[in-house]
Amino acid sequence: MARRRRLGELLIASGLITPEQLTEGLSQQKQAGKRIGEILVDLGYITESDVFGALGDQLGVPYVSLSFYSVDSNVINLIGEQFARQYKVIPLFRIGNSLTLGMADPLNLGVIDQVVRATGLEIEPSICSESDIAQAIDHYYGTTSSMDEVIQVLGAEDTEKEEDTHNLAAMASDAPIVKLVNLMMAQAVKDRASDIHVEPEESLLRVRFRVDGTMREVYTQPRKLQGAIISRLKIMSNLDIAERRIPQDGRIQMMVEGRPIDLRVSTLPTAYGENVVMRILDKTNLRVKISDLGFGDQEHRFREILSRPNGIILVTGPTGSGKTTTLYSALNEVSNIEVNTITLEDPIEYRLALIRQSQVNVKAGMTFAAGLRSILRQDPDIVMVGEIRDAETAKIAVEAAMTGHLVLSTLHTNDAPGAIPRLMDMGVEPFLVATAMGGVVAQRLVRRICTNCKVSYEPTEAALRAIGMEGKKALLYKGEGCRACSNSGFKGRLGIYEILVMDEVLRDLTISGASADKLRRAAIDSGMKTIRVDGIGKALEGLTTVEEVFRVTAA
Repeated sequence: MARRRRLGELLIASGLITPEQLTEGLSQQKQAGKRIGEILVDLGYITESDVFGALGDQLGVPYVSLSFYSVDSNVINLIGEQFARQYKVIPLFRIGNSLTLGMADPLNLGVIDQVVRATGLEIEPSICSESDIAQAIDHYYGTTSSMDEVIQVLGAEDTEKEEDTHNLAAMASDAPIVKLVNLMMAQAVKDRASDIHVEPEESLLRVRFRVDGTMREVYTQPRKLQGAIISRLKIMSNLDIAERRIPQDGRIQMMVEGRPIDLRVSTLPTAYGENVVMRILDKTNLRVKISDLGFGDQEHRFREILSRPNGIILVTGPTGSGKTTTLYSALNEVSNIEVNTITLEDPIEYRLALIRQSQVNVKAGMTFAAGLRSILRQDPDIVMVGEIRDAETAKIAVEAAMTGHLVLSTLHTNDAPGAIPRLMDMGVEPFLVATAMGGVVAQRLVRRICTNCKVSYEPTEAALRAIGMEGKKALLYKGEGCRACSNSGFKGRLGIYEILVMDEVLRDLTISGASADKLRRAAIDSGMKTIRVDGIGKALEGLTTVEEVFRVTAA
């Protein structure tokens, strides 16, 4: 009996990887404990499609990429959703008495026998990736069609009652409205949305999700459902449904597909009714480690400033650039049973173990400055301040760093060196900034190329010149667009960073009141990689596109 060729051998034979790349993958496999195919995809040497194509050759079954595939509804109905999810299968097409079945494990004869008994058809197995099958199941059996059905039911009902508080509460508790709102939230989590926007307009109610940093319209709903849907969201958030003149803030906690999800809810009165925005806080993000943030060859610089026993570490960047995730990852790294860690946040986004978390309450007098003063009387070793917004908070934070505390916070500046003159502009003395500062991380988020439809191309001379590689040869990458990424070419995001580590040269420049430009040049001479340079490096690795890097960074 002939020996079945190993996956690595098949990938080399097909010219997809080199023997050296396989050796590197096998070396990393011993540490990571993943399958060799996953390792090679993580390294960027091949795509998921390459792996499953080779697996199909290995097993003697065809590989089908579902991202570019359309399944007839009559064929989908041959197998129930629960069975499809449990056994990771999807019916693809039927010819006569033969059904081609997409399977994550085409050697599972028990599943094939069950499908034969259920359908009475002969089964032709093919191999598909688990992620493709899961997305296809969501697409064909998922929440979109269920939502349409609920809207049809509601459309047949008389929901245009007088909008007094009693009627709104009753409408918001109707089973179809409850189901519609739950489906909307479940769909947002499945789509990896960070925010849900429920936007009333003159003749309709628009729902948009923010996915990978960009807004995407999901569907529109009849205007007559507006009162019931928004009231349902306010009831779930413990807000006053009778109050529609002023903004309100609340929180929803729920389980979606077995995962605990928090939603931070904000309402705002507008010309056509209350606008509702919900920030999705997925608690699985709490498990993100520093090594998962994408620092790459800069990780040692971040760990260097984080390992210092005291000093202030700042994370800078615009809203939505991942600063909170970086801070929480750092806190998880340095916090343990032997240290006292306290945070002051506005608001608390995630609950962390072993960490005392407090929240700003301006109406009650609990400002960042007042809260920070109180925290320093709680015998902390590590303090995290959500944001340095004013001179008083800046001075207290720097003084805390000077008196033996490790202080982590955020600041709004365009780059890492700019944080130093910003603190001085707030009134902190230069010698205090120079002494207390441990380092600064500036970051942005760029969209990650979809690995399912990623292709390489040779850039033009103009493109090479733009990335500082004029006269050199290089490959760049892009996503062609597929169902897995909603035809955007992108799926997920990753960080690009610049990390300033405070050293003697930078301290002397700070004390002398040097400009941000001088500090920047000195930091680069000391080994700091700029955000744009880091981004271009990740574009050359095939993780993102040059256009994305240029979109979020300055020259």
